[in-house]
Amino acid sequence: MKKDKSLPAVKSPDSLNAVASDAMKRRKFLGMGLLGFAGLALPLASSAESGAAVSDFVGNIINPVADSSRQSDTFDEKMKLLNAAWQKKDYRVARALANSLRISGIQAQAEQEDPGKPLVAASQFGPVSSLPADWKNWAKGWNYYKVINLEEKKGIRRKAEPVEVLLSFQNAQTNSLAREIRVAEMRDGVITEIISQVFSELRRGDQKICRLMFLADNNGNEKRQYLVFYGNPEAETPKYESDLVVRGEGYGLDIENEYFTAYLSKQTGQLARMILKREHGLEIYSGGQGHGEPAGIDWAHDYVSEDGFQKMRISLWDECPDFEVVRGPICTIVRRWGFPYSPVHPLFSPARLNVDIEYRFYAGLPYFHKFGHMTAIKEFEPAALRDDEWVITGQSFTDMVWMGPDEKIRQGNVPADMKDKLWGIGFINKDTQDSFIGLFLEHRGDGLPELAHNGSPALYYKWHGQIWSRYPLPANKPVPAGAVLHQKNAYITIPYSAAEGAAKIEALRLELLNPLSASASAFVPGSGANTGSGRLARASELSAENRISKKALWDALRLVKDPQLYKSDISIVDLGLVYDVAVRGSVVKVTMAMPHRGRPLGTYFNYGSNVVHGTVSKNISEALYEVPGVKKVIMEQTWHPEWSWNMLTDEGRKKLGL
Repeated sequence: MKKDKSLPAVKSPDSLNAVASDAMKRRKFLGMGLLGFAGLALPLASSAESGAAVSDFVGNIINPVADSSRQSDTFDEKMKLLNAAWQKKDYRVARALANSLRISGIQAQAEQEDPGKPLVAASQFGPVSSLPADWKNWAKGWNYYKVINLEEKKGIRRKAEPVEVLLSFQNAQTNSLAREIRVAEMRDGVITEIISQVFSELRRGDQKICRLMFLADNNGNEKRQYLVFYGNPEAETPKYESDLVVRGEGYGLDIENEYFTAYLSKQTGQLARMILKREHGLEIYSGGQGHGEPAGIDWAHDYVSEDGFQKMRISLWDECPDFEVVRGPICTIVRRWGFPYSPVHPLFSPARLNVDIEYRFYAGLPYFHKFGHMTAIKEFEPAALRDDEWVITGQSFTDMVWMGPDEKIRQGNVPADMKDKLWGIGFINKDTQDSFIGLFLEHRGDGLPELAHNGSPALYYKWHGQIWSRYPLPANKPVPAGAVLHQKNAYITIPYSAAEGAAKIEALRLELLNPLSASASAFVPGSGANTGSGRLARASELSAENRISKKALWDALRLVKDPQLYKSDISIVDLGLVYDVAVRGSVVKVTMAMPHRGRPLGTYFNYGSNVVHGTVSKNISEALYEVPGVKKVIMEQTWHPEWSWNMLTDEGRKKLGL
């Protein structure tokens, strides 16, 4: 065998390590693996020449700003390619292009979807410096505020009612709404912070928009004012205590509060079972084999196709076609949408009825919501269509209850003249006082005939257990393209006694139908303005009191670059990957995300090499340990909320050529 003279002779482990080390250095600088240039090799005569070559490579290849228009393909271009692949019967390429189109849809939604009209516009704000002295000192560190009025108009006492509002902010006034927003109630001249949750944060032009949820009290027929503080670059993501506990990832979650634990199917996201948290912990579930799919207690939404050929069901999904999840201390939202599947999917895969379902579970409340939107993409003629069905195995309940148009709860069978006029359905156990009741708060159609509000409950369904099932449309009638069936339901589990149960359910429905009314307001200070206990800022949220400079920490993190974006020379801060920087004594904790789950190893930025940049680049630990006072660095990765382009800074957009 002829010896290859181009390879050095290996005489010892040390010399082998030296060769490997030299090879790794060349790979790091010249991009073999790191830059993805397979087989790249430059003949280098000396270390000086090597350094010059690297400098030239970095200067000419990496530093120029990218042209973003050349980094992707448009929706129209992909459609042409898909059509061409389909005509050629190149179905593997067609499937790849269909997936790429879906990704384009996700990005277009992030960039262009209309969030709605904000309750408080970006131009509506006040400087904290203009507040009464006590309030200004209490909110020290925050620069701006907005005012929201909440009015109770039905004379109903409210306790910790979730309130959701859409707000808009000037981009220049805030870095991160999720980190910075705090909500405080003004009452009798006293200002007090209350629990809040920020979600669906996005950017539109020079504005940032988010949904804000907070918990509000009201004694009935009152108008109360709330201040929304923002604009504190030192702020850390608040950690509010809550009884809402969420376990799991994706849509297959276990969600627990004071009243129940709900288990969502790991396969479909449908509500599979619940445990009612009373002394005996009743479990309500649907047992058996279903129809070949996993059994659950929520069996809607579905339809029977033309001529009664087959039933198309979302409970047949092998996984959710699309979904969004929001997690927080007040509310967990699980939204799923797509076309129902055939029992022999994908043999039949009609694109006729898009089903969009959203569960909302709350802290401290004995009910959860379900929102439903069923949209006809094209005209079709279902033999039947169902938008609500619940099945409970066993004999957990002894009696049926129902509510007609008069909004009164009654017990027993539904009379014939009420079968299409139901606004509440459920089951109770007169001995244990367990209950499970559905209240229909909204049920209407766009471009459809008047809906039937049916679904009479039954205690015994073919020896299976309890059931109700709602079919709102006449059978074998065309559903026109563009028609939408809307619903909003609340499902309640409270101790139901003969003396008080009906009145409690009726009162709760009245409350749910008449939430607190929110409006924007100019600030009108009350007399004798003062503060409650404490202050708004937590530890390390005021720069004057920090032993470690927050600004220095954020500046240091701007030295941590992403080498996979060769030309952009962009930091993890400008990418929007850093969600939070918290300081406790000499310990710094960085919470960061990754752009997508195909790149799940965020610790790469703590241990990886970023040497491909012409400017200074370090990993997280290197950068932060150089900040005076830092003794320990902790990095925590999160997927909540998921990263999107909305999190890019202005500098990040510029460097990516956007």
